[in-house]
Amino acid sequence: MKTDIENLFKDTVLGHPVGLFILFFTEMWERFSFYGMRILLILFLTAPLMSDNPGWDWPREHALSLIGTYASLLYLTPIIGGWIADKFTGYRIAVVIGCIVMTLGHAAMALETTASFYLGLALLVIGTGFFKPNITSIISEMYKTRESKKDGAYTIFYMGVNAGAFFGMMLCGYLAENYGWAYGFGLAGIFMFLGMLQFILAHKIFGKVGARPSKKKDIVLNVDEDADKEEVEEEVEAAIKLNPFTTFDYVLIVLSSIGGLLYLFNDPLDTIYSSSLVPFEVGGMSGTNVVVLAALAMFLVLLITRIARYLPIVRDRLIAVTIFALFTVFFFAFFEQSLGSMTLFASDYTDRNLEGNAAIIFKIVDGLLTTIPLIIITYVIVLIFKKTFTKIGASNIVLAIAFILVWALVLYRIYDKAFSEELKVDATWFGILNSFFIITLAPVFSKWWESKYNPSAAMKYGIGLVLLGLGFAILSYGASDIPPGARTASVSMIFLILAYLFHTMGELCLSPLGLSYLSKLVPARMIGFMFGVWYLAIAVGQKAANTMGGMIDKISEEYSLGTFFLIFAVVPIIVGFIAMLLNPVLKKLMHGIR
Repeated sequence: MKTDIENLFKDTVLGHPVGLFILFFTEMWERFSFYGMRILLILFLTAPLMSDNPGWDWPREHALSLIGTYASLLYLTPIIGGWIADKFTGYRIAVVIGCIVMTLGHAAMALETTASFYLGLALLVIGTGFFKPNITSIISEMYKTRESKKDGAYTIFYMGVNAGAFFGMMLCGYLAENYGWAYGFGLAGIFMFLGMLQFILAHKIFGKVGARPSKKKDIVLNVDEDADKEEVEEEVEAAIKLNPFTTFDYVLIVLSSIGGLLYLFNDPLDTIYSSSLVPFEVGGMSGTNVVVLAALAMFLVLLITRIARYLPIVRDRLIAVTIFALFTVFFFAFFEQSLGSMTLFASDYTDRNLEGNAAIIFKIVDGLLTTIPLIIITYVIVLIFKKTFTKIGASNIVLAIAFILVWALVLYRIYDKAFSEELKVDATWFGILNSFFIITLAPVFSKWWESKYNPSAAMKYGIGLVLLGLGFAILSYGASDIPPGARTASVSMIFLILAYLFHTMGELCLSPLGLSYLSKLVPARMIGFMFGVWYLAIAVGQKAANTMGGMIDKISEEYSLGTFFLIFAVVPIIVGFIAMLLNPVLKKLMHGIR
């Protein structure tokens, strides 16, 4: 293993092994396909049958109920996928399985039949479970002997995530809105396929990195080379025996998992088809609510009883992690309106027609936004080709084909927009703003965290939630003149752009920091369980986001669309101030961890 890691670092690009950039582009194409498809979902499902680009004409509540379950499952299956890779397949094989399954999922969705659509969503959920946790695990394994360079590696990798999301939403959205939904879904599948090929054809470069790990060997490799190996193994065994999972724990895990999954599948089934997996009532409460409350209660018992068994300092830190997880639920429940109610707002309530100087400025800015990142990434590809063409020429050729296709689509889109008589901004275009703002603002926030003005964890969470609320306050103000029940309007684009700016700043305060604090506060023997809790928190937030977003018609008809977004402004701001007020308590619970 050590030899394989050293070999990886023999050929470097920008100071990092070529293998990192293989993973960078694999992740980039996966995110391209994932976000390119996902931003189309709400528009495709709600598009009228009698229109130039007919969709399924679903009520918004129905569409968001299904999307909520889909988005939630995307954060639950990685828990299982990571476990399977650890125990059976290794990380690289798991990534390949994930790529293949997701490619089939995109192909199914491009057919646009009811059966193929649901099959496609199911395959994407399963494939993401294999792909998402394991590609980052390969990076972690690559940098075992280069810990000081790991932060830089993840920063580069994170840029790949955002570049993929940026171009995926832009290009899939452009084709889907202007030429038909099947073209958008199909393009997502094509790039998932190219990403899979590129990774498979380059796999030899990794040697044994990402292969199925040997448990004992892996434990020893993660410690100081000067340490007594037998003593380390004894300590690990003692740590595991200190707080093992009991039979009662496993029963609670199984029952709460079954209850949660029942709710996730039953909600869209009940909302869309008026059918239920739990067709009973208890004291006037629906079976669904009974099941989800029981599952929540059992999970809380599991969490409390496990945390209570630890020594005081560890127990306090785990309580702090749990509180941060709760804030994370609130954050994502509101932040994830971006691919739901905010996309609907862009499509139906935003004036997207530009003319005169405004149209010229947009064309210039849009052209620069798309071509400058592509030029930079193309330069990196040239560097990679120089280093690796003799070793992984076939993979490089696939990568070149993918980028030629991206360049062709980008240039065609710029040409189409530049010479169109009437410029209408695509509704999906606004989705790229989050990725653009992350790429441009991340260095600023990184400098802030490294300065003497670096806020504590609770303050960062509080600031993030307040910024999120302010974004919705801007949107609420922009929608304030829309009358109750209106299905269309022409609100200025500036309100939506500013909302995305504030939301991204909030995300940079909170989202990247969560897993960092988790790794610092949680003992090694419980890290897997708490990572599961963290993903569960995000999954709950995803489902809550679309459940609340599904109320857009009900609230906007009874009150107004401005009131709908005002609710999304007030709640995060209140929760943000609560986080700030809890700062002294959380500092004490963290026992010196910053």
